[in-house]
Amino acid sequence: MIAGLGAKALRALDPETAHRATIALLKAGLGPKPPVSPDPMLRMTVAGIDFANPLGLAAGFDKNAEAPDACLAMGFGFVEVGAATPRPQAGNPRPRVFRLRDERGVINRYGFNNDGLDAIGSRLASRAGRPGIVGVNLGANKDSEDRAADYVAGYEALAPHAAFCTVNISSPNTPGLRALQGRRDLEALLARVLAVKGQTPVFLKVAPDLTDADKADIAGVARDLAIDALIVSNTTIGGRDGLSRHGAETGGLSGKPLFPLSTEVLRDFARTLRGAVPLIGVGGVASARDAYEKVAAGASLVQLYTALIYEGPGLPARIVAELPAILRAEGHDSLAAAVGCKL
Repeated sequence: MIAGLGAKALRALDPETAHRATIALLKAGLGPKPPVSPDPMLRMTVAGIDFANPLGLAAGFDKNAEAPDACLAMGFGFVEVGAATPRPQAGNPRPRVFRLRDERGVINRYGFNNDGLDAIGSRLASRAGRPGIVGVNLGANKDSEDRAADYVAGYEALAPHAAFCTVNISSPNTPGLRALQGRRDLEALLARVLAVKGQTPVFLKVAPDLTDADKADIAGVARDLAIDALIVSNTTIGGRDGLSRHGAETGGLSGKPLFPLSTEVLRDFARTLRGAVPLIGVGGVASARDAYEKVAAGASLVQLYTALIYEGPGLPARIVAELPAILRAEGHDSLAAAVGCKL
Protein backbone atom coordinates (compact mmCIF):
# COMPACT_ATOMS: atom_id res chain seq x y z
CA MET A 1 0.00 0.00 0.00
CA ILE A 2 2.80 2.42 0.79
CA ALA A 3 5.86 2.87 -1.41
CA GLY A 4 9.04 1.92 0.38
CA LEU A 5 7.30 -0.94 2.19
CA GLY A 6 7.24 -3.29 -0.74
CA ALA A 7 4.86 -0.98 -2.57
CA LYS A 8 4.73 -2.91 -5.81
CA ALA A 9 3.87 -6.14 -4.02
CA LEU A 10 1.29 -4.40 -1.86
CA ARG A 11 -0.41 -2.75 -4.82
CA ALA A 12 -0.74 -6.16 -6.44
CA LEU A 13 -2.92 -7.21 -3.50
CA ASP A 14 -6.54 -6.28 -3.07
CA PRO A 15 -6.84 -2.96 -1.19
CA GLU A 16 -7.93 -4.33 2.18
CA THR A 17 -5.26 -7.04 2.24
CA ALA A 18 -2.68 -4.41 1.31
CA HIS A 19 -3.92 -2.18 4.13
CA ARG A 20 -3.61 -4.97 6.70
CA ALA A 21 -0.13 -5.83 5.41
CA THR A 22 0.93 -2.21 5.77
CA ILE A 23 -0.25 -2.07 9.39
CA ALA A 24 1.64 -5.31 10.08
CA LEU A 25 4.84 -3.87 8.62
CA LEU A 26 4.46 -0.70 10.67
CA LYS A 27 3.87 -2.75 13.84
CA ALA A 28 7.04 -4.68 13.07
CA GLY A 29 9.05 -1.46 13.01
CA LEU A 30 9.58 -1.49 9.25
CA GLY A 31 7.96 1.87 8.59
CA PRO A 32 9.82 4.95 7.33
CA LYS A 33 11.43 7.26 9.87
CA PRO A 34 12.46 10.36 7.95
CA PRO A 35 14.23 13.12 9.85
CA VAL A 36 11.55 15.74 10.40
CA SER A 37 12.30 19.07 12.05
CA PRO A 38 9.23 21.24 11.52
CA ASP A 39 9.79 24.93 10.95
CA PRO A 40 8.63 26.80 14.09
CA MET A 41 6.23 28.80 11.88
CA LEU A 42 4.11 25.63 11.59
CA ARG A 43 3.32 25.50 15.29
CA MET A 44 -0.37 25.68 16.09
CA THR A 45 -2.40 25.44 19.28
CA VAL A 46 -5.89 23.97 19.03
CA ALA A 47 -8.08 22.99 21.98
CA GLY A 48 -5.17 23.64 24.32
CA ILE A 49 -2.98 21.14 22.46
CA ASP A 50 0.34 22.34 21.03
CA PHE A 51 1.02 20.86 17.60
CA ALA A 52 4.57 21.05 16.24
CA ASN A 53 3.15 20.78 12.75
CA PRO A 54 -0.46 20.89 11.52
CA LEU A 55 -0.54 17.69 9.47
CA GLY A 56 -2.46 14.77 10.93
CA LEU A 57 -3.23 11.21 9.87
CA ALA A 58 -6.99 10.87 9.57
CA ALA A 59 -9.01 8.16 11.28
CA GLY A 60 -9.50 4.94 9.36
CA PHE A 61 -5.87 4.14 8.64
CA ASP A 62 -4.90 2.77 12.06
CA LYS A 63 -8.38 1.63 13.06
CA ASN A 64 -7.28 -0.40 16.07
CA ALA A 65 -4.43 1.73 17.46
CA GLU A 66 -1.90 -0.90 16.44
CA ALA A 67 0.82 1.42 15.16
CA PRO A 68 0.26 5.06 16.17
CA ASP A 69 3.91 5.69 17.04
CA ALA A 70 5.09 4.27 13.72
CA CYS A 71 2.64 6.61 12.00
CA LEU A 72 3.91 9.59 13.97
CA ALA A 73 7.44 8.66 12.91
CA MET A 74 6.44 9.21 9.27
CA GLY A 75 6.30 12.95 9.99
CA PHE A 76 2.73 13.53 11.08
CA GLY A 77 2.11 16.16 13.74
CA PHE A 78 -0.69 14.04 15.17
CA VAL A 79 -2.49 10.76 14.53
CA GLU A 80 -6.17 9.92 14.94
CA VAL A 81 -6.88 6.22 15.46
CA GLY A 82 -10.23 4.44 15.19
CA ALA A 83 -13.12 4.59 14.72
CA ALA A 84 -13.69 2.63 17.94
CA THR A 85 -17.07 1.23 18.89
CA PRO A 86 -18.01 -0.15 22.32
CA ARG A 87 -18.19 -3.75 21.11
CA PRO A 88 -15.95 -5.28 18.44
CA GLN A 89 -17.61 -5.58 15.08
CA ALA A 90 -16.63 -7.11 11.78
CA GLY A 91 -18.05 -4.37 9.58
CA ASN A 92 -19.59 -4.92 6.17
CA PRO A 93 -18.92 -7.94 3.92
CA ARG A 94 -15.84 -7.94 1.69
CA PRO A 95 -14.98 -6.62 -0.82
CA ARG A 96 -15.63 -3.24 0.77
CA VAL A 97 -12.84 -0.97 -0.46
CA PHE A 98 -12.01 -0.06 -4.05
CA ARG A 99 -9.09 1.88 -5.52
CA LEU A 100 -9.81 4.54 -8.13
CA ARG A 101 -6.34 4.72 -9.62
CA ASP A 102 -7.12 7.14 -12.44
CA GLU A 103 -8.81 9.58 -10.05
CA ARG A 104 -6.41 8.91 -7.15
CA GLY A 105 -9.34 8.15 -4.91
CA VAL A 106 -10.97 5.32 -2.95
CA ILE A 107 -14.50 4.14 -2.29
CA ASN A 108 -14.95 2.27 0.98
CA ARG A 109 -17.84 0.77 2.91
CA TYR A 110 -15.91 -0.74 5.80
CA GLY A 111 -18.67 -0.11 8.35
CA PHE A 112 -16.67 0.69 11.51
CA ASN A 113 -14.83 -2.66 11.62
CA ASN A 114 -12.71 -2.57 14.77
CA ASP A 115 -11.56 -4.49 17.85
CA GLY A 116 -13.75 -2.59 20.34
CA LEU A 117 -13.02 -0.34 23.29
CA ASP A 118 -11.28 -2.88 25.51
CA ALA A 119 -8.62 -3.81 22.98
CA ILE A 120 -8.10 -0.31 21.64
CA GLY A 121 -8.05 1.17 25.14
CA SER A 122 -5.41 -1.34 26.21
CA ARG A 123 -3.18 -0.44 23.27
CA LEU A 124 -3.53 3.28 23.89
CA ALA A 125 -2.85 2.83 27.60
CA SER A 126 0.34 0.91 26.79
CA ARG A 127 1.87 3.98 25.12
CA ALA A 128 1.44 6.17 28.21
CA GLY A 129 4.37 8.55 28.59
CA ARG A 130 5.48 8.36 24.97
CA PRO A 131 5.75 11.59 23.00
CA GLY A 132 3.37 12.42 20.20
CA ILE A 133 -0.25 13.50 19.89
CA VAL A 134 -2.66 10.59 19.43
CA GLY A 135 -6.40 11.14 19.38
CA VAL A 136 -9.20 8.64 18.92
CA ASN A 137 -12.26 8.60 16.69
CA LEU A 138 -15.44 7.31 18.36
CA GLY A 139 -18.21 5.43 16.59
CA ALA A 140 -21.42 3.58 17.41
CA ASN A 141 -22.16 -0.10 16.94
CA LYS A 142 -24.36 -0.86 13.95
CA ASP A 143 -26.97 -2.66 16.07
CA SER A 144 -26.89 -0.22 18.98
CA GLU A 145 -30.25 0.75 20.44
CA ASP A 146 -28.78 3.89 22.03
CA ARG A 147 -26.05 5.37 19.88
CA ALA A 148 -25.51 8.34 22.15
CA ALA A 149 -24.69 5.89 24.93
CA ASP A 150 -22.07 4.33 22.66
CA TYR A 151 -20.30 7.67 22.28
CA VAL A 152 -20.46 8.28 26.02
CA ALA A 153 -18.98 4.84 26.66
CA GLY A 154 -16.26 5.49 24.10
CA TYR A 155 -15.30 8.79 25.67
CA GLU A 156 -15.25 7.40 29.20
CA ALA A 157 -13.11 4.43 28.18
CA LEU A 158 -10.62 6.12 25.87
CA ALA A 159 -10.37 9.77 26.92
CA PRO A 160 -7.87 8.97 29.70
CA HIS A 161 -5.48 7.63 27.05
CA ALA A 162 -6.04 10.09 24.20
CA ALA A 163 -5.13 13.68 23.38
CA PHE A 164 -8.64 14.24 22.00
CA CYS A 165 -11.78 12.27 21.22
CA THR A 166 -13.76 12.76 18.02
CA VAL A 167 -17.49 12.12 17.89
CA ASN A 168 -17.88 10.68 14.39
CA ILE A 169 -21.47 10.88 13.17
CA SER A 170 -20.48 11.25 9.55
CA SER A 171 -19.68 7.78 8.25
CA PRO A 172 -22.00 6.79 5.40
CA ASN A 173 -21.47 3.10 6.11
CA THR A 174 -23.50 2.72 9.32
CA PRO A 175 -27.21 3.00 8.47
CA GLY A 176 -28.88 6.00 10.06
CA LEU A 177 -25.70 7.41 11.59
CA ARG A 178 -25.68 10.62 9.57
CA ALA A 179 -29.21 11.36 10.77
CA LEU A 180 -27.58 12.33 14.08
CA GLN A 181 -26.32 15.48 12.33
CA GLY A 182 -29.82 17.02 12.61
CA ARG A 183 -29.93 19.84 15.15
CA ARG A 184 -32.15 18.19 17.78
CA ASP A 185 -30.42 14.81 17.67
CA LEU A 186 -26.98 16.40 17.55
CA GLU A 187 -27.68 18.62 20.55
CA ALA A 188 -28.96 15.65 22.54
CA LEU A 189 -25.99 13.47 21.58
CA LEU A 190 -23.33 16.06 22.32
CA ALA A 191 -24.99 17.10 25.59
CA ARG A 192 -24.66 13.53 26.84
CA VAL A 193 -21.01 13.30 25.80
CA LEU A 194 -20.16 16.69 27.26
CA ALA A 195 -21.85 15.73 30.53
CA VAL A 196 -19.02 13.22 31.12
CA LYS A 197 -16.26 15.32 29.58
CA GLY A 198 -13.06 15.63 31.55
CA GLN A 199 -9.82 17.25 30.45
CA THR A 200 -9.73 15.54 27.06
CA PRO A 201 -11.11 17.79 24.28
CA VAL A 202 -14.15 16.71 22.26
CA PHE A 203 -14.06 17.14 18.48
CA LEU A 204 -16.95 16.57 16.07
CA LYS A 205 -16.55 15.08 12.57
CA VAL A 206 -19.19 15.86 9.96
CA ALA A 207 -20.04 14.77 6.43
CA PRO A 208 -19.62 16.92 3.31
CA ASP A 209 -23.08 16.03 2.01
CA LEU A 210 -24.94 18.80 3.82
CA THR A 211 -27.52 21.39 2.89
CA ASP A 212 -27.01 25.02 3.85
CA ALA A 213 -29.57 24.50 6.62
CA ASP A 214 -27.64 21.46 7.87
CA LYS A 215 -24.42 23.45 8.00
CA ALA A 216 -26.10 26.29 9.86
CA ASP A 217 -27.56 23.88 12.42
CA ILE A 218 -24.28 22.05 12.97
CA ALA A 219 -22.33 25.29 13.28
CA GLY A 220 -24.86 26.62 15.76
CA VAL A 221 -24.70 23.51 17.93
CA ALA A 222 -20.90 23.39 17.80
CA ARG A 223 -20.68 27.04 18.83
CA ASP A 224 -23.39 26.92 21.49
CA LEU A 225 -22.05 23.77 23.14
CA ALA A 226 -18.41 24.92 22.82
CA ILE A 227 -17.15 21.90 20.91
CA ASP A 228 -13.35 22.00 20.93
CA ALA A 229 -12.94 21.54 17.15
CA LEU A 230 -14.92 20.60 14.06
CA ILE A 231 -13.44 18.14 11.54
CA VAL A 232 -14.61 18.84 7.97
CA SER A 233 -15.15 16.38 6.38
CA ASN A 234 -15.69 12.66 6.08
CA THR A 235 -16.19 10.87 2.76
CA THR A 236 -18.96 11.75 0.31
CA ILE A 237 -21.75 9.55 -0.99
CA GLY A 238 -21.87 11.71 -4.14
CA GLY A 239 -19.28 12.57 -6.77
CA ARG A 240 -19.69 9.40 -8.85
CA ASP A 241 -20.26 10.99 -12.25
CA GLY A 242 -17.44 10.29 -14.65
CA LEU A 243 -15.51 7.85 -12.46
CA SER A 244 -13.46 5.50 -14.60
CA ARG A 245 -14.35 2.43 -12.55
CA HIS A 246 -16.19 1.34 -9.42
CA GLY A 247 -18.58 4.28 -9.76
CA ALA A 248 -21.53 2.03 -8.99
CA GLU A 249 -20.06 0.84 -5.69
CA THR A 250 -21.79 2.05 -2.54
CA GLY A 251 -19.74 3.64 0.21
CA GLY A 252 -17.82 6.82 0.86
CA LEU A 253 -15.62 8.44 -1.77
CA SER A 254 -12.29 9.87 -0.58
CA GLY A 255 -9.09 11.16 -2.11
CA LYS A 256 -8.58 13.72 -4.85
CA PRO A 257 -12.22 13.70 -6.08
CA LEU A 258 -13.34 14.80 -2.61
CA PHE A 259 -11.03 17.81 -2.36
CA PRO A 260 -13.23 20.48 -4.02
CA LEU A 261 -16.39 19.56 -2.11
CA SER A 262 -14.74 19.12 1.29
CA THR A 263 -12.89 22.43 0.90
CA GLU A 264 -16.08 24.24 -0.09
CA VAL A 265 -17.89 22.87 2.96
CA LEU A 266 -14.91 23.80 5.15
CA ARG A 267 -15.07 27.33 3.79
CA ASP A 268 -18.79 27.54 4.52
CA PHE A 269 -18.26 26.50 8.16
CA ALA A 270 -15.39 28.98 8.51
CA ARG A 271 -17.54 31.84 7.26
CA THR A 272 -20.37 30.91 9.60
CA LEU A 273 -18.30 30.23 12.72
CA ARG A 274 -15.85 33.14 12.31
CA GLY A 275 -13.27 31.55 14.56
CA ALA A 276 -15.66 30.51 17.31
CA VAL A 277 -14.74 26.84 16.80
CA PRO A 278 -11.38 25.70 15.36
CA LEU A 279 -11.65 23.75 12.11
CA ILE A 280 -9.68 20.73 10.90
CA GLY A 281 -9.66 20.30 7.14
CA VAL A 282 -9.63 16.82 5.64
CA GLY A 283 -10.57 15.41 2.25
CA GLY A 284 -8.29 14.97 -0.74
CA VAL A 285 -5.09 16.50 0.67
CA ALA A 286 -2.16 15.15 -1.35
CA SER A 287 0.45 17.94 -1.33
CA ALA A 288 1.73 20.93 0.60
CA ARG A 289 -0.28 23.17 -1.74
CA ASP A 290 -3.44 21.21 -0.90
CA ALA A 291 -2.69 21.61 2.79
CA TYR A 292 -2.22 25.34 2.32
CA GLU A 293 -5.56 25.62 0.50
CA LYS A 294 -7.29 23.96 3.45
CA VAL A 295 -5.62 26.42 5.84
CA ALA A 296 -6.52 29.36 3.61
CA ALA A 297 -10.13 28.12 3.63
CA GLY A 298 -10.22 28.24 7.42
CA ALA A 299 -8.50 25.12 8.77
CA SER A 300 -6.13 25.37 11.70
CA LEU A 301 -5.06 21.75 11.22
CA VAL A 302 -5.18 19.38 8.24
CA GLN A 303 -5.53 15.60 7.92
CA LEU A 304 -4.98 13.10 5.13
CA TYR A 305 -5.17 9.35 4.54
CA THR A 306 -6.03 8.26 0.98
CA ALA A 307 -3.10 10.12 -0.60
CA LEU A 308 -0.65 7.80 1.18
CA ILE A 309 -1.77 5.03 -1.18
CA TYR A 310 -0.73 6.99 -4.24
CA GLU A 311 2.01 9.33 -2.99
CA GLY A 312 3.84 6.95 -0.65
CA PRO A 313 5.24 7.17 2.87
CA GLY A 314 7.39 10.20 2.14
CA LEU A 315 4.32 12.39 1.73
CA PRO A 316 3.92 13.61 5.35
CA ALA A 317 7.56 14.66 5.67
CA ARG A 318 7.43 16.26 2.24
CA ILE A 319 4.37 18.34 3.10
CA VAL A 320 5.90 19.45 6.41
CA ALA A 321 9.11 20.44 4.61
CA GLU A 322 7.43 22.30 1.72
CA LEU A 323 4.62 24.09 3.54
CA PRO A 324 6.76 26.87 5.11
CA ALA A 325 7.99 28.03 1.69
CA ILE A 326 4.41 28.24 0.43
CA LEU A 327 3.36 30.21 3.48
CA ARG A 328 6.21 32.70 3.03
CA ALA A 329 5.53 33.02 -0.70
CA GLU A 330 1.93 33.87 0.12
CA GLY A 331 3.06 36.59 2.53
CA HIS A 332 2.57 34.85 5.89
CA ASP A 333 5.06 34.64 8.73
CA SER A 334 3.22 31.81 10.49
CA LEU A 335 0.63 29.14 9.82
CA ALA A 336 -1.73 30.85 12.24
CA ALA A 337 -1.60 34.04 10.15
CA ALA A 338 -2.75 32.12 7.07
CA VAL A 339 -5.85 30.53 8.60
CA GLY A 340 -8.87 31.73 6.66
CA CYS A 341 -6.89 34.16 4.51
CA LYS A 342 -8.91 33.29 1.39
CA LEU A 343 -12.36 33.57 2.91
